[in-house]
Amino acid sequence: MDYLPIFLDLRGRKGLVVGGSDTAARKAALMLQAGAWVTAVTPGILAPAFAELAGTDRLIHLRTDFTDGHLEGMDVVFAVSGDEALDRRVHDAARARHIPVNVADRPGLCSFIMPSIIDRSPVMVAVSSGGEAPVLSRLLRARLETLIPAGYGRLAALAGRFKKTVREKFTSTAERRKFWERAFLSPISEMVFSGREQEAEAGLQAMLQAGEGAPATGEVYLVGAGPGNPDLLTFRALRLMQQADVVVYDRLVSPPILEMCRRDADRLYVGKERDKHAVPQGEINMVLVRLAREGKRVLRLKGGDPFIFGRGGEEIETLREHGVPFQVVPAVTAAAGVASYAGIPLTHRDHAQALVLVTGHLKDGSMDLDWDMLCRPRQTIVIYMGLKGLVTLCEQMMRHGLPGDTPAAIVQQGTTLNQKTVTGTLASLPTLAAQADLKPPTLIIVGSVVSLHAKLNWFHPDPGADDHWHTPLDKPASLEH
Repeated sequence: MDYLPIFLDLRGRKGLVVGGSDTAARKAALMLQAGAWVTAVTPGILAPAFAELAGTDRLIHLRTDFTDGHLEGMDVVFAVSGDEALDRRVHDAARARHIPVNVADRPGLCSFIMPSIIDRSPVMVAVSSGGEAPVLSRLLRARLETLIPAGYGRLAALAGRFKKTVREKFTSTAERRKFWERAFLSPISEMVFSGREQEAEAGLQAMLQAGEGAPATGEVYLVGAGPGNPDLLTFRALRLMQQADVVVYDRLVSPPILEMCRRDADRLYVGKERDKHAVPQGEINMVLVRLAREGKRVLRLKGGDPFIFGRGGEEIETLREHGVPFQVVPAVTAAAGVASYAGIPLTHRDHAQALVLVTGHLKDGSMDLDWDMLCRPRQTIVIYMGLKGLVTLCEQMMRHGLPGDTPAAIVQQGTTLNQKTVTGTLASLPTLAAQADLKPPTLIIVGSVVSLHAKLNWFHPDPGADDHWHTPLDKPASLEH
């Protein structure tokens, strides 16, 4: 180990910055955030970055040349003048007085180095390469930022409020460690992360009162898996996916996303297919209740967004009725994700100022939709699950006033490498989709915005595809892979 990692308490202490550059301002800002009183010494004016620090009375600017006397009473020193001789003089004077000193970009003249910081106060994580590869340290920090929720600071603060009570309850270090491990691995942590701190406090209090006899309690995570591309998952979704004990998933969850779940978690498939439900919805609801009551962390992973044609509302109604803790993690819904990857903006001031989302399930050969509302001008219509009823859908829209040459598109497996986009018109789209032999999942987009696809399409998973399906549009309709 080349360096001893330590965290320096600067609250109410004094720090010195020699230099007035933007880099010097960043060093001053860090000390101010840590509670220090900061003096900046430079004969010139301060860089603009210092203006952002002007609101504090803990920053003093001495517009003068550095002298050794400026080190009097200082607890830490940063030399950031950019003048090699001056920075070395600051270093030598500080070391002679046993004051920790850091010289910017000169590891050999540093008694300490500054790591890359993940600030979740009071939790702090620092990453350092010992000054050898600072860019690598920043990249590692960026990776850790995605893995450490912002709520860890609140979780630590909650633990701090209970620290004395836990010490009184459990006399041995081993007992206290075991209690905190159970607490941090319980739903209490996720309650804090999702902003339910009062519930977390109540849960922690209940654990204390129950002691070793505390019953196991689980939680359900209702997580949206998005339209299929793993890169579109949220940070929170990924975290919950990797800590769940059981994964309850449906047909629309893509295999790459399922593979990102915790590998030793049990997996339970409850997928539904068109006209054939593998597991009735009511049974799925009760499965979630049962698993959570067994003390398990249950990931209910749903394609798309749980609250947009995903029956998430029905599931959490049941959870609430049975007193099961849960949280909901939204996702990029298919309308937003698939349209973006197809180069079709859902709104555009020259084309559409409104957006309507509907589901296109057929029932008895018909669709129970408000056709007059759907067929209004200057809006975009997005139809989920409408492939089977595409003929009926297009016929009804034309019957209720939309012209047959209204641009329309259907996208298969949008956002993934298997994406296929067929563009045409209301009149031609059913034939084009049949010729393309499309399979679910698909998304249908109707409206003037579809005419922008040829110009704005940016996602080409298979640049070698050359299939084209011609229609009476201004530009030829196309099938893209």
